[in-house]
Amino acid sequence: MKNYQRLLSACVLAGLLSSCDNSSQIDPKKQTGADPELPKAQNFLMPPMKVPEGIPWKSGEMPKVADGLKIEKIAEGLKHPRQVYVLPNNDVLVAESNGPAKKLIFRPKELIMGMVQKSSGKGGEGGNRITLLRNTGGKWEKHTFIAQVNSPFGIQLTGNTLWIASADSLIKYPYQTGETEITAPGEVVTQLPGGPINHHWTKSLLASPDGSKLYVGVGSNSNITENGIGAEDRRAAILEVDAATGASRIFASGLRNPTGLQWEPQSGKLWAVVNERDEIGSDLVPDYMTSVQEHGFYGWPYSYYGQHVDERVKPPRPDLVEKAIKPDYAISSHVAPLGLLFYTGENMPQYRDGAFVSEHGSWNRKPLNGYQVMWVKFEKGKPVGLPQPVVTGFLTDDQKQVRGLPVGLAMDKQGGVLIADDAGNVVWRVSKAQ
Repeated sequence: MKNYQRLLSACVLAGLLSSCDNSSQIDPKKQTGADPELPKAQNFLMPPMKVPEGIPWKSGEMPKVADGLKIEKIAEGLKHPRQVYVLPNNDVLVAESNGPAKKLIFRPKELIMGMVQKSSGKGGEGGNRITLLRNTGGKWEKHTFIAQVNSPFGIQLTGNTLWIASADSLIKYPYQTGETEITAPGEVVTQLPGGPINHHWTKSLLASPDGSKLYVGVGSNSNITENGIGAEDRRAAILEVDAATGASRIFASGLRNPTGLQWEPQSGKLWAVVNERDEIGSDLVPDYMTSVQEHGFYGWPYSYYGQHVDERVKPPRPDLVEKAIKPDYAISSHVAPLGLLFYTGENMPQYRDGAFVSEHGSWNRKPLNGYQVMWVKFEKGKPVGLPQPVVTGFLTDDQKQVRGLPVGLAMDKQGGVLIADDAGNVVWRVSKAQ
């Protein structure tokens, strides 16, 4: 019976997808930088959907890296690793998770979208835990560090306090350097937007330089408020949490799904990568990275890229559209950026003064876009020029199969770049070739 149901679902899905051919008309390079080309929005009964088949990495297979670099596997057999975080002693923490159980969905479009995304490996089982990796004599040990967390994502350490942003709360744990397990119960510092829908469940996390504040990226609870504006309370925003009291406020808003929060080293400003809205075409809307201004509003859901109005959102808010801030740098449509890392290491000096961005990859664009880790040069605290691909090969050349999907990024004490691969269930390390 189950096989029949799967076959029936596959047939229905194939029929729906084959009826849609709304391919991209714009070179992704033209949707990169400060002034992306933005075509006219389209309307669909069913948006374009295209995903590769998810397959495991074969023995000896690994992503491709740019000239002068090497890549190695430091951990495998994980359960949907999403984030990596390097502790002061060079131990590596890995958040293994996927989204929590959601409210039953009855809209056919959302059911089909869910099936489409899962087929690429994005729906893999999450571990709901924090794992510690330790390099001992050139071999990487794996320890269960925190055994049970509700869909963890963001990780930060301030002093002897370890902070974990779960799907619905900010939790703190006592930490001692060198320990391989925390058994003390976590203390919930503040609740974060969650609930039965929790559309964008990932909660990115960044501590202020002095550790007094925590910044939490909270994604929207919908694409463009189709679940009602009431479901968007304190969402599509970056929250600022007082570490001492747990009190919080909205730091910036109108950011559909802000992830990869980082401090830009030259300016000291807060930066984020943002996943923009869907369902108005393969070429809309470009995802982006941007500096984040206190009290700033970045358009969602009423507009995108400044004053480009989204006509689907009712009632309109011209007062908010007028003050919407244009993002700093577009990174083309539907690449799904989830990780941001300003590189300051010495191991790969060619990438200093720039930022790595992990692109989880598109599901609603023809042809596919993303599926890589790229690098953008910065000058005077601002991105310049075109992105450079650094880690590729997650996607096969014919775009029919995908072996892994890059998410979280971190730099270790030797200047290597760590990549959480949630579909491949692997953590990779990139460094200079010997």
